[in-house]
Amino acid sequence: MGVKAQDILENIRKDEEERIKSTTVEKDIDVNLDLGNLLAVDSNPLDAIKLRRSKESYLMQLARGNTQLLLNNIWQLETERVEDAVVAKLPDPETRLPREKPIPKSKPPTKWEEYAKVKGIRNRKKGRMVWDDVTKSWKPRWGYQRGNDDTKEWVLEVPKNANPNEDQFEKKMKEKKERVAKNELQRLRNIARRSGKKVPGTGLTNLPNKQQSTQELEATFHQAKRSTASLGRFENNLRNEKPAKNQGKKRKFDPVIMISEKDRQMKIVNEMFKKNPKMDVNKAVNQEINQTTVRKHKPGKNGKGQKGGKKFGGKGKGKKR
Repeated sequence: MGVKAQDILENIRKDEEERIKSTTVEKDIDVNLDLGNLLAVDSNPLDAIKLRRSKESYLMQLARGNTQLLLNNIWQLETERVEDAVVAKLPDPETRLPREKPIPKSKPPTKWEEYAKVKGIRNRKKGRMVWDDVTKSWKPRWGYQRGNDDTKEWVLEVPKNANPNEDQFEKKMKEKKERVAKNELQRLRNIARRSGKKVPGTGLTNLPNKQQSTQELEATFHQAKRSTASLGRFENNLRNEKPAKNQGKKRKFDPVIMISEKDRQMKIVNEMFKKNPKMDVNKAVNQEINQTTVRKHKPGKNGKGQKGGKKFGGKGKGKKR
């Protein structure tokens, strides 16, 4: 049986038309496309008859058509090859989507940042390397083997108004330690201010008319040190620093063993009834018997016993019939 070439061409043409038709979607109202967010918004009204007749297939057909429109527009964008894949360069998003989390709050400025803003001071980034005039080479500005290191000088000039017997090397080291301690305390105060805690004072600034004692200064220092998120656990200790005392009450926990749950509950019950008086059963019974006897033999208004009782063996009131 022979096959005509015309039939083969007709089948090929139909397949090509079917393939083109599968990638072509017609809409009465254009679909709003946001390629930056890969979003397609279809504002066409739904066909109530088709929706009622076959809901699942109708919705699947709509989803398929809108997805096809989105992909058709994506592949009309500029493309590039990344390794073995061809990707499209998406434009900037047009639709503003809600955030998953709130916008992070900006950190409050430090005292230096506030001062620099008022005075118009701008921070200039310094280079890491600096020229050393002694060795005639570039050396790090800070750290080990830094340039222009004045701590290794073997002689220092005595100022005009200074005491000639004063050790300038010791004075220089003392000033450096004071600067380091001041910077550390200022850093801790900035952390306390950001966390919303009480900001401790430095030196005599919080009590201008009263000189602070050693205990007050020590309490202020430890309060600033504990103002970090880790409560000062990872802060470096100063030289000859004494541990803080009475910083808080320690929690007490009951021992896990040695005392059972039954003994603990019985102890609570005994404490509850410890102050209640003990009841004498015999005494209570005898008192109730005596009260009943007196009630029976007590004469009434007419010289007879109480209603319903007998007077010294006499007859009581009979019931009316």
